[in-house]
Amino acid sequence: MLSRPAVYFRQRFRSWFENRLPLSDHITLTQRTVYILPTRPGLMLGVTLMILLVASINYQLNLGYLLTFLLAGSALIGMHVCHGTLRGLALHLQAPGAHYAGATAPVDIRLTNTRRATRHGIGLSVLDSRASKHWVWTDVPGQGNSTVQVAFKPTGRGLHRLPTLTAETRFPLGTFRVWTVWRPAAQVLVYPAPESHAPPLPPGEPRSGDAANASRARDTGELDGVRGYRRGDPLRLVVWKKAAKADESGNGLVVRDSAQANALELWLDFMQAGTGDKEHKLSRLCAWVLAADKQAVVYGLRLPTLSIAPASGEVHKRQCLEALALC
Repeated sequence: MLSRPAVYFRQRFRSWFENRLPLSDHITLTQRTVYILPTRPGLMLGVTLMILLVASINYQLNLGYLLTFLLAGSALIGMHVCHGTLRGLALHLQAPGAHYAGATAPVDIRLTNTRRATRHGIGLSVLDSRASKHWVWTDVPGQGNSTVQVAFKPTGRGLHRLPTLTAETRFPLGTFRVWTVWRPAAQVLVYPAPESHAPPLPPGEPRSGDAANASRARDTGELDGVRGYRRGDPLRLVVWKKAAKADESGNGLVVRDSAQANALELWLDFMQAGTGDKEHKLSRLCAWVLAADKQAVVYGLRLPTLSIAPASGEVHKRQCLEALALC
């Protein structure tokens, strides 16, 4: 186990080294960006070769010389093949879509091989990982490409740069380790994690001049712009997203009430999202946005620094979630 000074200097060196790397979502590995060092089996092989060489010199063993130089030549050829497995390989990253906090974000990486020979045993992983690394291994066919998926977990909501990645190989003998370090330029947007047991949607606010209709809607206890299905209601007003919960008689179906929807506006207000801290309020607002979108309700969002007018649909939901992520 490394001492604290060793860990400190190692982290400082890694930070200095990573800051010198350019940011790019596409990289072609060259001799200047590929590094090589012997592995533990490689070091043991070197010690064994030294012992064989000394014993052959001491006892004048011709077969000992033959075995020593045969193994040494195989190790040198393996070093050249291992280094060439990564050298010339092109890596292209596809930026991930938005995710919720606490969820794992997958990153797709396409490896392109312009040579005729297949490149074997190439692994990719996140470089800065305190836990045990999870490697993804693949072979890249000659004059072809292969796609792998590396996952990481963002620390919290907001806009995050993708972590530094590494690729390595130990093919063919495992006596040398060849690796590279890559800093992607892409970023991933992380939404707040929705509250698991959020309270129901808040009541709608009356529009100006519609106080009487708003009072009637509150007395019925119906959701803003939505009411239970009644015999004779046109099918075009049915909220089909909730139709799966209805039984054979139609109980559970909900329809849009145009009169009620015009009387009330549903606003998801930061100031009305509980008494917790900021992150808890954003988490509750995220759950409300998802619930309102699921019920096909027209809703707006009020934040301390931003207000989004009431609307509905996938684009509106994404706009609200992005505002919560960057709040």
